[in-house]
Amino acid sequence: MKVVIRIAGMVNINEDVENTLSRLRLRRKYACSIIDMDNNEIKGMVKKIRSFVAYGEIDKPTLIELIKKRGHPLDKTKKIDPEKISEILLKEKKFNNTGIKPFFRLHPPRGGINSKDHFPKGVLGDHKEKINDLIRRML
Repeated sequence: MKVVIRIAGMVNINEDVENTLSRLRLRRKYACSIIDMDNNEIKGMVKKIRSFVAYGEIDKPTLIELIKKRGHPLDKTKKIDPEKISEILLKEKKFNNTGIKPFFRLHPPRGGINSKDHFPKGVLGDHKEKINDLIRRML
């Protein structure tokens, strides 16, 4: 499972890129979505928006922490079980039976964005396993 975080804002973005971000449920800055990269269409979408997002492979402890702290249930009267939801996501790779919203709203990264690595925003592109550190700073 891969996680995609929108870093760039909403001003002066090409319409095609904005539509692609919207289809991946990344409609605002610092929104996060979990996707399955086995599909060629999804790979093409991520390739198109790689200059506006940070993405990488999420591990199970970070996924559980993300669901626990930032997961919002579809039915507000029910509680969510992060362990059970993470098992469903890792097995089925879809949000159909989880009972939570398919995106997460994150806090801006504590400690800031390291802009020395990449220009203009320091965290854009593929981060592989380092994305877990970024997610923990944004929870």
